[in-house]
Formats: sequence, C-alpha cells, structure tokens
Amino acid sequence: MPSAFPPGDPAPVDGSLPASALVGMPSRTFSVYVHVPFCRVRCGYCDFNTYTLPELGETLPVVGQVPGPMGDFVRAAHEELRLAGRVLAPGTPPEVSTVFLGGGTPTMLPPELLGGLLDGIRAQWGLAAGAEVTTEANPDTLTPEVAERLAAQGFTRVSIGMQSAVPHVLATLDRTHDPANVATAVAAVRGAGMQVSLDLIYGTPGESLQDWRRSLEVAVGLAPDHVSAYALVVEEGTKLAARVRRGEVPAPEDDDEADKYELADELLGAAGFRWYEISNWASAPGTECRHNIAYWRGGDWWGIGPGAHSHVGGVRWWNVKHPRAYTERLARGESPAHAREVLDEEQRHDETVLLGSRLAEGLPVTALAGQGRRAVAGLVADGLVDGVAAVRGRVVLTRRGRLLADTVVHRLLAA
Repeated sequence: MPSAFPPGDPAPVDGSLPASALVGMPSRTFSVYVHVPFCRVRCGYCDFNTYTLPELGETLPVVGQVPGPMGDFVRAAHEELRLAGRVLAPGTPPEVSTVFLGGGTPTMLPPELLGGLLDGIRAQWGLAAGAEVTTEANPDTLTPEVAERLAAQGFTRVSIGMQSAVPHVLATLDRTHDPANVATAVAAVRGAGMQVSLDLIYGTPGESLQDWRRSLEVAVGLAPDHVSAYALVVEEGTKLAARVRRGEVPAPEDDDEADKYELADELLGAAGFRWYEISNWASAPGTECRHNIAYWRGGDWWGIGPGAHSHVGGVRWWNVKHPRAYTERLARGESPAHAREVLDEEQRHDETVLLGSRLAEGLPVTALAGQGRRAVAGLVADGLVDGVAAVRGRVVLTRRGRLLADTVVHRLLAA
C-alpha cells in the first residue's frame, strides 16, 4: 500500500499560499510534476501512490477505450491546473522550464491525453524555449508508434523503468515486463528523436554482484543518455516487506549495496557517464535530468495529481492520495491539498545542505553555519569530501562520501 502521509498543518480549502511564498517567484525556476497514479500491476517493492484498475473497482480496459478512473483523473488534473494558475497569478511565475510525468505508469494513458495535460500547462504559464518534458514509461508500453505520438505531443525525454536485465531479479521485484523489450523501447524512443533514461535498482534479495554487473553492462550497451541507479529500500506495508518479515527472502545488506554502488560508478564512469547526483549519471553535458536538478537546487514546482507534492517559496504541500478523493475535491471547486508546512529559516537551510550536497557541483562552504563550516576540514581528512574542491570553496563528496552521505550531512548540520 502507499506510504503514510507526513505530518503537516491544514491546507486552505482554496489552495491559497502566504504572500511571502510568491515574492520573487519570477526570478526562480518553475517546474510542473504530474502524478499519474495507475499501474497494470502493483510491484511487490513499491510503496508509491499507485493503483491498479481492479483496486479502483474497474475492469481492465478494452483496447482504444479510456477507463472511467483514468478519464476522471485527466479532467480533475485540468481543474487543478486552472486552480494552480489562479493561486500563483499574483506571483507571476516564469514559463515552465521542466515538466515530469511520473507514477504509476503514465503511458497507460494515450499519448494524446498526456499531450492534453501539456497543453493545459502551456495555457497557464507557457513552456520555456528548450523546456525538458519527460514521461516515465514501462518498457512494455513503448512501441515505435507510441514513441512517435509522444514526441508529436511535445515530449523530449522518456525515463524507462528497466530495473534489471536479469529475469530472476525482476521476478523478485514482481516486475512483469519482458527484459528484451527494454532494447525495443530504447530504439523506439531514440527513433522518435527523444532522449532516453534508464532506471535501475540494485540490492534486490537474491541479486548477486554478477547479476548487477550484467544489468549495468546491458544498460551501457543500449547507449542511453542518462542512467539512474537506486538502492532497494524495503518499505513497510509492501508485499516485499512481508516476504522479508516471514523469512522468505533476505533483507538487503548495506555492504552488498555499497559494493554494487561502487561497481555502478566504476562501470558507468568507464563508459563515459559522469555522476552529477549521488544516484544519477549523464552521458554528456546537457543530458542530466533538469527537472530533478530543479528539486535539488530548491526550485519551485507544482505537483498535479493524487498524492503529488509541491513546493513554492518555502511552502510545501501534498495532495490527498486516493484518486476518488482527489477528483471529488476538485469537482467541488476545492483544492486537493491534504496538508502543508511552511518552512522556517532553519528548515530551509537544512534542506539546502541536504539536497545541495548530493550534487557533483557541490555546496558552497559559505552556505554552511559555523560548526558545519568547521567540520569540512575533518570530512576532507576522513576522505568523505574532496580536498581540492574544498580549497576552492565547495563541498563535493568523494565516492566514499556518497556512500556515507547521511553521515556527511549530519556533520555539516552540526549545531
């Protein structure tokens, strides 16, 4: 099941924001995230806010038809876009620099409906020249025809959920796609003129180091523009967590995941990929995920859809999770926001350090408070922060520092 809500304060029914959040908005980057909460099946490790059609009381769709919950979602998403336009109007947000459709599996919806959401974003704020427009996709949903239709709607980038090239690893994750379809999907996306990103997961129970090497080699051989590699986290409430608890499969081990991270960095680096964030590598300048960089740099974004999170000017909020509750709120003319928090200066500083230190560009030493600034020399001595970069005034993690990023942040935030 999806994870629980974080704590927060009640959100205004009309979605309004404090005037302070809108001050200076034209000078900040602005992005839009759209959460499409539908999947054909629920993977055993996943605690994202996603739903299968049977879970929503709907039968599997007839080819060419859009099931009721999906149509309801699209109409509600357009309503939330109009609400966002009204709420942000006093701040005069800039044109949207990046759009990301995640889920779920956005490509369960026809490309034209996804393109209609892009049209709604254009209508509210416009898309900046050269805007990055990404959708996530399951490999089985990407054919040359679908890719061409996505490109025609204005998508520039597709993030493909490869996860692994090894069948028994995919089976443990309850991933149902055919690993052979990843190559087909990559070729389709590239043939349509869009950038390709591959998402990988390491640390799955039963995955050997050789299995992980195989997945990396297959991914590199497909010559994507971008690779993301995330350590598996066993989330409470998931099918995988229950299997671990019953002793059916072992829990991931920190040392094993560290070995696999180091192998990923070595193989990707040897293939010409450059890490630019702890879990992300780009094949060349300009192929980084600009949408996620906007998050890590503390930019503004509005999240559309059930359970989507937003951040504008130090105010963070999150929508109700269930698609039915989401559509009902918007049908009543109300904001779908469930709760929010207004970050104080200390929280905003902590987030700057937490997020900025993940990037290869590093964090300015001047962004640190007194004790945290004094901790940099010790972190260099411990091999966690690059000494040359520190002399130049930036905190940049070494590979060992990336493996121990939580420790580094704790020391940089020392009171």
